[in-house]
Amino acid sequence: MNKGIRIEPCGKRIRVVLAGEVVVDTTRPQLVWIDRPYPTYFLPITDVRIDVLDADAPAAVHRHPEVPDHVSLTWAAMDHWFEEDEEVYVHARSPYTRVDVLPSSRAARVDVGGVTVAESQHPTLLFETGLPTRYYFPKADVRLDLLVATDRVTACPYKGSARYWSVRAGDTLHPDLAWAYDYPLPESIRIAGLISFYNERVDLTVDGELQERPRTPFS
Repeated sequence: MNKGIRIEPCGKRIRVVLAGEVVVDTTRPQLVWIDRPYPTYFLPITDVRIDVLDADAPAAVHRHPEVPDHVSLTWAAMDHWFEEDEEVYVHARSPYTRVDVLPSSRAARVDVGGVTVAESQHPTLLFETGLPTRYYFPKADVRLDLLVATDRVTACPYKGSARYWSVRAGDTLHPDLAWAYDYPLPESIRIAGLISFYNERVDLTVDGELQERPRTPFS
């Protein structure tokens, strides 16, 4: 096996819907890590409606020599993906990614351009494998008058869909700096309605100590 490829069986039932039709229904998917930190579903060809895909999305079907008799599908080309009866967004969920959401009594403050935008004695901390700790603030502890709603929406397979705000500090508008999950997925329900900021782009002080800005793709 190619050392750059990791393949593991997945016991979940995977269903995929395209143009109102179920094009995949399998209990024998494979999780395959190829060139990204998260896996891709490879699906037995016998459980895939190749006829429908060839007609409606022929470019969405992919094969790999390390996974014979299986295909993967371009995620965004499909209308819906389900693990068992729960819809999944963005990409396959990794069994090695964990999300822990914990209430905290740490004193946390966010400053942007020298202006305090959020300050709380009871933030909620979200720990997600491979990412910096995110500090979520109750709206009552955030300067909502400094937030400017934007059209940006992102999705996470572990947390759900987030909406964003820019932050106005003095005469400067810092784009898409804060976000909230109004209706998070069950495993992240504790952050519902709370507001977080990119540690990478703000000054975050925790228990009186200014935190170093992490370097990530969000920097």
